[in-house]
Formats: sequence, structure tokens, C-alpha cells
Amino acid sequence: MAGTTVSGIGSGIDTQAIVDSLVAAQKAPKQTQINTQTLKATTTLSSIGKIQSALDAFRGALSNMTDTNSFGGLSLQSSNEKVATVTMGSGAATGSFSLLVSKLAKASKVSTQVYADGAGSVVNKGTTATTLTMTQNGKAFDLSVPPGATLQQVRDSINSQFGPAGLSANVLTDATGSRLIITSTKMGEGSDITLSGNSGLDTGYKVVDEPVDAEYTLDGVEMKSKTNDITNAVSGLNIKLVGLSTKNANSGEYSPTILSLSTSSSTLKSGLKGFIDTYNALLKVVNAETKVTKNADGSMTAAALTGDASMRTLMTSIREELNAVSGNGTLKTLAAFGVTSSQDGGTLSLDDKKWDKVASTNAADLTSIFNGKDGLLARLQKVTEPFAKASTGTLAERSKTLSESLTKLKAEQDTLDTRMDALKKSLQDKYNNMDTLVTQLRQQQNSVLSTLNALNKSKDD
Repeated sequence: MAGTTVSGIGSGIDTQAIVDSLVAAQKAPKQTQINTQTLKATTTLSSIGKIQSALDAFRGALSNMTDTNSFGGLSLQSSNEKVATVTMGSGAATGSFSLLVSKLAKASKVSTQVYADGAGSVVNKGTTATTLTMTQNGKAFDLSVPPGATLQQVRDSINSQFGPAGLSANVLTDATGSRLIITSTKMGEGSDITLSGNSGLDTGYKVVDEPVDAEYTLDGVEMKSKTNDITNAVSGLNIKLVGLSTKNANSGEYSPTILSLSTSSSTLKSGLKGFIDTYNALLKVVNAETKVTKNADGSMTAAALTGDASMRTLMTSIREELNAVSGNGTLKTLAAFGVTSSQDGGTLSLDDKKWDKVASTNAADLTSIFNGKDGLLARLQKVTEPFAKASTGTLAERSKTLSESLTKLKAEQDTLDTRMDALKKSLQDKYNNMDTLVTQLRQQQNSVLSTLNALNKSKDD
């Protein structure tokens, strides 16, 4: 037994090492299977999650391009942004409009009497709460003013309680004292604010500003608006009035502000580049999760989704739509506008020289390729929807299946661990019994040898 590590007290044999080796040998095949399946399911689930996120971002970008009319190709301009600014809404079309602004919409504004002690003036010196009622458009807003409340506290209460309804208050202070100024986000005639109640704040209040409608002329038509933000005067055009039109120093007549919407090739090019970037971002993630990597020793390592049929179907569907002939213009493909696909990876790029050549005469054709219910943006949304649905889509279903597999593998691991613990205990018990038996045998051996030695010694004597 020389050189053997011992753990058995009686036998001198390392029984624990034997037990560990037997358990490990019994556990190894199933443990290898669980580890392999768990690693594959985990990496695949991670890859599916990355694809899902990238696809959601791609579809979100498509929706944003549709909502913002990225391929409308329209450029907005206001000749005088000190009078009006413009933004695009849905349904915008080319055209120009002459605008004259004679009056801006204003909100009602009222002021309480002056309180000589400033913002800290106590406005309720009694022992019970009083009420300040602010009425606008027939709706009353009642504010409870507690005993000892100051002007500043009343201001804060109005803003916190009625700010969401459009009312606001400020304290205005000068050498004579402070007064409470109450106004509203609502503008236009008929939105007057009145004060009443028993708080005393309504006593002697003054009207600082009367609410008035905005008055303007658009292409010679006189118009009014309750607000300075005008969204329905011209289809697809949002106008914000910011100032009054001024007179021309030479003619003495008011100078109109020209609001124009015109087709812009630079706007269309920007939209096209944005689309290319959006597609390439999706493709980059898909390529990363499906590529085969060549190692330094010449061997190949597959990614989690290499050869995956779902990924092939997804990208084939998208590429077919990119290459399809569509639109009602002279140019009906992205390739005609200089969009090319790389041989290595399939990323898109724009040939600026080719774009510049066709944009001068056919830039508007790009609009019909992308827009409309049969346009590229809508078609890409349609073909990717079966993959992207949150709970029933292809990717969601695969994620669910993989998660269930991992749960099952975890249960199998727990069962294996329990079975191996039982086997280990059983083997330990058997080897301990063996060690005890060896100890007894050695004790008997020693007893017999002692007896024989004693007899031999007695015979020699």
C-alpha cells in the first residue's frame, strides 16, 4: 500500500476518492447532455432576444418615417419666423400661402388687490378656511384657503391643484407690495377668468388682459383662431403665430409672410440615407447571430443561429421587398436611385454620383416607392409582422419554447443532483461497512498472531 492516500481507518484505502470517482463516472453522461443542451438553449435564446430587439427598432423606425412623412420630399419654409413658424402634419402637399397677422390670441389675466406685506402677507386671518372661486368658460375651480395662509401659499396651491386644468398663478411684487396674478393657457374670446368666494382675494380684483382671438389673413381670406397654434387652416400644415406683421417702410403696406412647401431632393436624400442606416442596423445584428467564424487554426465556429431557417425567411422577405418594382414614377427601384448592396454582408449604401444624376429630374419618384398603402414602408411592416408580434410572432414563440426547455433542463439537473447525492451516500455506507469489516478481521488476525507468538515463546522456554 506504499504511496496510497488513505481515508479508511481500518483498510487504509482512500475510500472517499473511490466513491467520488464512481459517482462522477455515473453522473458524467447525463451531466454532459444537460450542459450541452443548456448552453445551446441559453445562447439561442440570447440571440433570438437580440434579433427581436433589432427588429422592433427597425419596425419602429419605419413607423416613424411614415408618421413624419420622411419620403414626402417636402421642405417647409417661413419667410419671416418672427411672425410665424411652420411644421408639417399629415397630408401635406406642395404649395405656398401668404399670411398677414393683425392680432395674436391672448389669455385672460386678472390681478388681486395689492398686499402691503408682500408675498408673505396673510390673506386669511380668521380661524376657519375660506374659498376662492375661479371661474372660466362656465366652470368653477374652488380653492380652499386655510387659516393663516399667505399670498405665496395661495399661489402654490393654485399651481399644484389647477395647473393641469390650465390655470396658473404668480406673485408680482413692486414698491407698493404684492398682488396675485392669475392667468390660463386657454386663449380666445369667451375664456375670461372671474374671481368670487369669501376669501377676500376676489375683492377689488382687476382685469389685466382681456382674452382675444388671433386674427390673420391667409391668401386674402380673413380668419380667427382661439389659439396661436393653428392646425386646421391648411391641410398638413401646422402654423404657429409668434408676432404681428409689420408695415413696409416704402409702401406703407403690411408685408406678408410666405409659407411654402416645396419638393426638395436634399430632403428625400436625407430620408433615403436614414432608411439605409435603419436597414443596415438590423442586418448587422442578424449577421452577427448567423455568421460562421473562421478560427486561426482554420476550423470554423458557427454562431447560435447559423443556418437558422427563420432568419433566412425573415431576411429573404425583406430583401424581396427592397428589390421589388414599385411606385408610379419613371424610376421604380431603389437601385435606380443609386442604392447598392455589398457582396460581403449585404449592407446597403448610396452612390452619391448616381443619386445626383437622377435627383435633378426624378427625385419625386422616390416618394411613390416608399409611401402609400402599397409603398415600401407599408410592405416591410407587413412582411416582418409575423416575426415581430409580441406574444404570437415567430420570435416570441421560439423564445417561449426555449425558456420552457431551460426550465425542463433545470428540473432534470435537480433530479440528477438528488440521485447522485443518494448514490454517493449509498456508496459511502457500503465502503464504511467494508472498512469496519476489515478492521474486525485485522483485530482477529492480530489476536491469533499474538496467541501463536505466545505459544512459540512458551515452547522455546
